[in-house]
Amino acid sequence: MIKKLYQVFFGLMVFLLLFCFGGKEAFASLKPHEILVVANRNASGSVGLAKYYMGRRGVPEENLVQLWVTDRETVSREDYERRIAVPVRRFLDESEKGPGIRCILIMYGVPLRVGAVPVSEAEENLMQQLRERREQLRKLSELADGEEKKDLEQQLSAVNQRINQENQRRNTSASVDSELALVKADDYSLAMWIPNPYFVPLHNQTGLPVSADQVLMVSRLDGPDQDTVKRIIHDSIETEKQGLEGRAYFDARWPRPDTRPGSGYAAYDYSIHEAAAHIEQQNIMPVVVEETSALFQPGDCPEAALYVGWYSLARYVPAFEWQPGAVGYHIASQECQSLKRGNYWCKRMLDEGVAATLGPVGEPYVQAFPPPEIFMKLLTDGRLSLAEVYLLSNPFWSWKMVLVGDPLYRPFMNY
Repeated sequence: MIKKLYQVFFGLMVFLLLFCFGGKEAFASLKPHEILVVANRNASGSVGLAKYYMGRRGVPEENLVQLWVTDRETVSREDYERRIAVPVRRFLDESEKGPGIRCILIMYGVPLRVGAVPVSEAEENLMQQLRERREQLRKLSELADGEEKKDLEQQLSAVNQRINQENQRRNTSASVDSELALVKADDYSLAMWIPNPYFVPLHNQTGLPVSADQVLMVSRLDGPDQDTVKRIIHDSIETEKQGLEGRAYFDARWPRPDTRPGSGYAAYDYSIHEAAAHIEQQNIMPVVVEETSALFQPGDCPEAALYVGWYSLARYVPAFEWQPGAVGYHIASQECQSLKRGNYWCKRMLDEGVAATLGPVGEPYVQAFPPPEIFMKLLTDGRLSLAEVYLLSNPFWSWKMVLVGDPLYRPFMNY
């Protein structure tokens, strides 16, 4: 299914979707009273920042849920359910405001990552038996030949497949944000991901594990410190008054091919080129494309307003002079592993001035990233808030991705 999705003509679908929703004001429908703000009483500054944002954006005072949960970046699956999901679900079910909530805003101090479901002793024993059987079959196949070797290799292949299935079944860790997007959903599998029914290439597809009415928009105002969060709020509001200005930088790895690749890294590299071409063709701002394996280097990116690039795992390159209100993301594994420490791209981009970014808390696989052409076309169209752009461009929920930024932010609302 994933390969088929990335063979879709993204650009046409994006603009057909926008056209179907009519005028600019009708489409950008997210309003302050539709946002539920979630803060952590156990984290210094979390509730204060929540109230500061609500005051600046006009979110009603009663649209605040105050949790009592760890202030560490990782929370256990049990504590996520008991201390985060249950209070949020209770507000949605019992508050008069609940039915009108369409977006959850997670504040600084709320955990970033939900740990995996604990593995039982029986499950661990099963995996150990599979590993031992795999090693036994490897040794036997090295000594065999003819039909015997062929039979052993088939058995080995079957065991490897079973091990891969078991590893996928155990891959139940996720971002808090991605789980909360499904807080209204009934029981769903925690193994791997859940396809997002709002994702543009899935538009009008049926038979998905969750329906659109079970999905909430989700965003996070977070960063290395409280001052960073206040700066994001200020920059987002001020940028909307005049519009985001500067230059757009796109860091591909290969020249653009003549035809769209079907899937994988090549498809995302092509999508980076498509995003750059769209911004250049629409004369939104000057565009710079790097299309070799080299990355932009320090001093290469003055007046950076938009950015998408890859791949430099947990090794941020300070190539950018970020404009106030800048939006960008880096396609690499674990770049939102922490917002408090390390050289991860999300953390460092927030350090240096971006207003919005996104990334994964663990290995997401490349197809879990919002395709750059969808994200950038929707963002620069101006009809959508940041949360709505993410809703339509994010492929999966109950998975690894995090969006950091003001959900109401519309940097191109006057474009």
